[in-house]
Amino acid sequence: MISSFSEPIYCPNLSCADPRNTFGRQQCAACETDLIYRYVWVVGQAAEEVPTGKVIADRYFVIAPQIWLDSRPAVPPSVPEQLPDSIMPYLHLYPQRLHTPEVYGLCSLGEAPEATEVLLLENVPINNFGSLYPSILQAWSGTSAARQVYWLWQMLQLWAPLSEQGVASSLLVPENLRVEGWRVRLRELHPGNFVPTLRDLGDVWSGLVESAQPEVQSRLGEICQFMRRSSMNLDAIALELNDLLLEQAAKLPLHLEVVGMTDTGPQRSQNEDSCYPTAADFQSSKTSGNDKLIPYLTMVCDGVGGHEGGEVASQLAVQSLKALIQNLLAEITQQEELMTPPMVIKQLEEIVRVVNNVISAQNNEQGKELRQRMGTTLVMALQLPQKVKSSEDLPSNNSHELYLVNVGDSRAYWIGKNYCQRLTVDDDVASREVQLGHCLYWETQLRSDAGALTQALGTRDGDFLRPTIQRFIVEEEGLLLLCSDGLSDNDLVEHYWENYGPEVLEGKMSLEAAVQSWIRLANEKNGYDNTSVVATHCRMSPERLVLFDPAVASAVASAPVSAASVSLPMSLPRSLQKSGLRAEPPLRESSKQLLYPETSPAPEEPVKKRRFKLLLPLLGLLGLMLACGALGLWVRSLESTQPGPEQLPPPPETPAPSPSAIPSPGAEIPSESPSPSPESTPAAIPSPGAESPSPSPASNPAEIPLPEEATTPSPSP
Repeated sequence: MISSFSEPIYCPNLSCADPRNTFGRQQCAACETDLIYRYVWVVGQAAEEVPTGKVIADRYFVIAPQIWLDSRPAVPPSVPEQLPDSIMPYLHLYPQRLHTPEVYGLCSLGEAPEATEVLLLENVPINNFGSLYPSILQAWSGTSAARQVYWLWQMLQLWAPLSEQGVASSLLVPENLRVEGWRVRLRELHPGNFVPTLRDLGDVWSGLVESAQPEVQSRLGEICQFMRRSSMNLDAIALELNDLLLEQAAKLPLHLEVVGMTDTGPQRSQNEDSCYPTAADFQSSKTSGNDKLIPYLTMVCDGVGGHEGGEVASQLAVQSLKALIQNLLAEITQQEELMTPPMVIKQLEEIVRVVNNVISAQNNEQGKELRQRMGTTLVMALQLPQKVKSSEDLPSNNSHELYLVNVGDSRAYWIGKNYCQRLTVDDDVASREVQLGHCLYWETQLRSDAGALTQALGTRDGDFLRPTIQRFIVEEEGLLLLCSDGLSDNDLVEHYWENYGPEVLEGKMSLEAAVQSWIRLANEKNGYDNTSVVATHCRMSPERLVLFDPAVASAVASAPVSAASVSLPMSLPRSLQKSGLRAEPPLRESSKQLLYPETSPAPEEPVKKRRFKLLLPLLGLLGLMLACGALGLWVRSLESTQPGPEQLPPPPETPAPSPSAIPSPGAEIPSESPSPSPESTPAAIPSPGAESPSPSPASNPAEIPLPEEATTPSPSP
C-alpha cells in the first residue's frame, strides 16, 4: 500500500542534509535515522469523502477512508490556541489511553471560507500497514470463550469513565470497537444525542451473545437480562461478569518464568534502582525456601533523592512491599470466598500507602524537607493466586488475575508476537497537563519540566498519594516487562521490542539473554541513568517449554556490555558469568545506617555457620543409612507376603511437571537527572537517578526455583 505513493516521506531528524525518502524505506538514506510512519484517524463525515491517494495540506496522504499518513512527523500539526470543547473528553480520558485514542491535531479541508476543520487522532487501532484492527463483530465468533468474556469485561470497566465525559455511546457502536489481541480499543469517541444506560449496553451485548461460545452463551444471556432491569447497578453486573471471567480463565494453562536485573549504567557511580526478584532472591529461595512470593510478585523501584537517599528509598520500598504482600497472600489463601477486584484494589492501595509512610517517616526523622526528601517510583505486578472452582468435576485452578500498581514513571509493557502495549501511564507533568485539558501530549513535550514527577513514594504523606491500580487477566502468551526510565526513556521499548520479544516467545532466545539485551540497549541508546528490568514469560501451554538454541543464547549472552555493572552471585550459570557484567560495589556504611539502623555485626555468626555446615554431610550420611535400612525391610516384607512369582505391572508413567514463574499478561518531582532528552528538568524534589550508593544485585537465573504449588502442569498458586 505504501509503495504505491510517489510522494516522499521526510526524515524526523530536522538536521538531516537530505530528509526526503521514498515510501517503504525503514531508515533515512542520508543519515540512517529510523523513519516514522504515523497513521492518524480522521473524525468527521467530510473526511469520509476524501479520495484515496490525495495529499492534504502538503503532508497528509490519504491511505484509506479516514486513515491518513503524516509524511512530516517531525513538524508539529496545526492546533488552535484555544482548544475546542469537543476534544476535552479525549484529554480527560488520557489515563485510559490503553483503550482510547489521543488528539494529534486539526486540519482544514476545502477552501476558505467554506473550509471544514477535521480532528486528527493518534494512538488509534491501526496496524503498521495502515489498516484498522478488526471490529469486535468481525473477530467475535472466532475467538475463545475466555476472551469473549474478557472483551465484555473491559467494555464494562470503560462504562463509568466514558459516562463521566458524556461519551459512553462510543461503546454502543460495534464498528467503533476494535480488538488487538486481548485488548479492546475505541476508534473514536461518540458524544451521542442521548444519555445511554446499562440497558442500552445490554441490548448491544445481546447481539454478540447469540454467536458466543456455547460454554458461556447461557450465562452471558442471563447477564444481559440483568442489565435490562432498572434495579441492577453497575457493581452488581460487574460481579456476575467477573465470576464468569475467572471461571473461564481458570481452565487455561499458565506457566511462568521470571528474570530480573538492575544495572548502574555507564555514567553513574551508584545505583538508585531496586527490583524484585533478583539473582540473590532466587538463591535465597533455593537455600531457605522461605520466599513464597516467587513467581507471583515482581517490581521495579527508581529512587528519588540523590546521594544516599534514592537508593535507600527504593530498597526500603521493595523490602516493605515484600513483607506486606506476603501477608496479603497468606490472608487470601485462608479465605474460601474469592476476593473481588474492588476489594483487592483497596487492599493494595492501603499497602502502598503504608510503604509510602514508612519512607516518609524516615524523611521526617532525619529532618529532610522539600528537595532533600528521599522517595521512589514504583511499578509492581502481582499475579493473585486465587482458586476458582469452575464445576464440581473440575479441580480449582489459578484465576489468572494480574494486578498492576504504579506510582511515578517506571513502566509496564505487555509484549506479544505482533504488538507491544504500554500498560501504565506516567505520573509526570506531561500526563497531568493533558488530563487537565490544558494541552495535547506532544505539546507538553516542548516544556522543560515535562518529565518532572508529580508523585512518588515517600515524598509526601500517604493521604495525598494516588496510586494507579489496574486488573488484567492473563489469557494469552506474552512477556510482561517492568522497567525503570533508564530503558523506557525515548520510547526504546516501543522502538526495539521486536528485536527481543518475539525471539523469546518463539523459543529462539532465553528470557535471561533478552533481559541482558534490554539493559545493553538502555546503556547504548540512553546511558545516562540506572536501568532495571524484570521480565516475565507467560506461557499458555500445558507442555514443557523446549529450551532455546544454546548457540544463539551464547552469542547474545557473550556480547560486550558498554561500561555496565550488574551484580551477579558466583553461583549463577556460566552464561551470565561470561557476559561481561561485573560485580557492583556494596552499600556505603552511611547508607547501611539509613536502611538498617538497628543492625550490628555478630562476630560469632560466621563460625557458627561453618560448624553447622560441617554437620550437614554427617546428617546426610546418617539419613541415607536409615533410608536404605527401611527400604530393605520393606522389600523383605513384600517378598514374604506375595504368594507367587508373578510380577505386578509397572505404574503408568507420569509426565514431568512443567515449570512456572510470574503472570502474563501537587508538587512536581523531576523524573530524571541530567538527561539528553528535553523533557526532564529539575523540580522541587530530587530526581530519580541522581547519584547515590545502592546495591543492585542482578538476577538472571537459567533455572528458576518455583514454589511447590507452581510446578504442576496447570499452576495453582
